[in-house]
Amino acid sequence: MAALLAAPVVWLGLGVVPAAQAAPDPALKISSVTLAKTAVTVSGLNTAPVTVTVTGSYDTGTPEDARTPVNVILERTGGSGQQSVLLSTNLPRLTNGTWSGPLQVPSTANGTFTVTGVITGPFFPGSGSMTEPTPYKGPSIAVTGTHIPRITASVTPKLVPFGSTYSIRWAVTDSQTGKPYGSRLRVVLGNDNTCAEYMGPGYTNLTDLNGVVTKSYPASFADFVNCLLLPGNPSSNGGLGLVVARPGIVSATPSKTSAKVGTIVPVNGSVMGAPTSCKVNLQRLYGASQWRTVGTAGIRSSGRFTVNAQPAYKGLIPYRVWFPKCYNYQSGLSKVFYIRGL
Repeated sequence: MAALLAAPVVWLGLGVVPAAQAAPDPALKISSVTLAKTAVTVSGLNTAPVTVTVTGSYDTGTPEDARTPVNVILERTGGSGQQSVLLSTNLPRLTNGTWSGPLQVPSTANGTFTVTGVITGPFFPGSGSMTEPTPYKGPSIAVTGTHIPRITASVTPKLVPFGSTYSIRWAVTDSQTGKPYGSRLRVVLGNDNTCAEYMGPGYTNLTDLNGVVTKSYPASFADFVNCLLLPGNPSSNGGLGLVVARPGIVSATPSKTSAKVGTIVPVNGSVMGAPTSCKVNLQRLYGASQWRTVGTAGIRSSGRFTVNAQPAYKGLIPYRVWFPKCYNYQSGLSKVFYIRGL
């Protein structure tokens, strides 16, 4: 989720297999992976089924082996569609050494994908596999996506105050025509973990005929990623994620209001909610209107910071702390404060 803070609105690489929890399954031995097609064209919100067949063996010495499915993973090796990874459906074991079933290819793939591994399943939405993929360099498929869905979002209010509720108007349209698809669409509206760990098609909302759905969110959701996902099997077929814009609320107070010229005066303050990777700048007024940065400090996990002022001359010197825009936090200024140089 931290990566999503790099911009208020980003395409999510949805369909990516959740983080693995262990090494490759030693019981799985792969002899071959084949795809029934080398190229496919997919339009709009449809998916194109492509039969995937795995041959090999799986033997842990338990009766459940015969019922263990697998999932084939394909990674993008060309093009620039929304998806970076495709995951086959749970492929059932047909014979002692063969698994076969469909890979549901969405239009959002739009590029070339290559088989890179197989995991023992089943893959459950929201949980993923308990193993790392067993690596396998396999065949590729070229995907041509047409009328690819475009997802947009509008947040109200645009700048969400701390402690306030907000709403997001989501819209799904045809990127080729700019128009809605003309029917009510099933989508997943998620927050936080749901955006990273697709929970399956049961977690759905309906748009109107214009492809629009508006949802209100509690104040507690504002500091996490919000998303619209396109349902797929077994992972989502794309989506859009965003973190709402937050105000930059800065306070700063000098530890002393007067000090001898050249003495370091710590200035303590805070930036409400800002991440620790953000910084603040201490500024001093030069002349009648020119503010110049004279010090910089990071923000601690508590949200507080300390910058050092150093009176450069005798007299009343104006200072302020400037918080530059950082991730989804907008820039902000503290009130002007004064330190008298003695």
